[in-house]
Amino acid sequence: MELKLAEIIEKTGARLVSKGSAEVFSGVASLDEASAEDVSFLGNEKYYQDYLDTKAGLVFVPQIVEQYPEGVAILEIENPSFAFGQIVKMVNQLTRTFAPGVHPAAWVADDVQFNPEKVSIKAGAIVESGAILGDGVELNAGVSVGVGVKIGAHSTVHANVTIREYCELGERVILQPGCVIGSDGYGYEFVDGKHEKVDQVGIVVLEDDVEIGANTTIDRARFGKTVVGEGSKVDNLVQIAHNVKIGKHSLVVAQTGIAGSAEIGNYVTIAAQSGVAGHIKIGDKAILLGRTGATKSLDGDAMYMGMPPRLAKDERKSMVMVARLPQIYQDLKVIKKKLDL
Repeated sequence: MELKLAEIIEKTGARLVSKGSAEVFSGVASLDEASAEDVSFLGNEKYYQDYLDTKAGLVFVPQIVEQYPEGVAILEIENPSFAFGQIVKMVNQLTRTFAPGVHPAAWVADDVQFNPEKVSIKAGAIVESGAILGDGVELNAGVSVGVGVKIGAHSTVHANVTIREYCELGERVILQPGCVIGSDGYGYEFVDGKHEKVDQVGIVVLEDDVEIGANTTIDRARFGKTVVGEGSKVDNLVQIAHNVKIGKHSLVVAQTGIAGSAEIGNYVTIAAQSGVAGHIKIGDKAILLGRTGATKSLDGDAMYMGMPPRLAKDERKSMVMVARLPQIYQDLKVIKKKLDL
């Protein structure tokens, strides 16, 4: 595998500010582990010394960098991390082996609609009746695709994923290992002294370019659809309940729980271990910092933290004041003593 300097510049639009010893590269690595054949990047000032000492062949740097290690090709660009990510994609495309066809140890129902010359189904995968698989779909080992499921072109379903009946995936969707799409929503009615199950007859819809992390669960709607919008990314170990609507290009980070019928807007970020109560709305471009507990609807274009959530700038002021309370208490004792109170 070879990555030529000219191809890298054309792909990323970066500007060559210092010519290195090599013009052909074969891999990607961190600054401290890279060799002369590797591409790396400087994305955080904490790693500036690693950058100065690096043995990488090529490094993407932000436009503020003025020092260039000897023998290293330096490409200047506004977002080095994103440029590096583009090169990682190039490497993956060059090294990925997409082997179309159905493995003998897989089971596919007779009426599944797909082109076996353009779809890859690995050992142990099961595809049930009425499913539709687009060209370029890859189902890895142990995947279970339920009755009537639709999977759009060039989607990748990693090992041991379950997609239950009639759920719909758009194009270029990525499901990481062990996630469950379309499990029953958590719905019960308390009748005559016991909890009676409420049937969940809706589906889950994942729109184009959605990625779902490992061991995340997304419940089917009680009726209608649970939706994750185009381009949104959900991390590992997230619970999304029935009838939740997540907008486009939002981020939901690990160990977050979103309760039933909540509506999350576009370009929202919900950081790790946060919780969103049911039947509330989070506005477009809102940011919920880690461990935020959203118990009421929140306006967009603002940053929140705490439980219940407050604007982050106000909550931080309160946290500073609380941290000062022990000293304030000691000062008050001194004042009371001086005043003989």
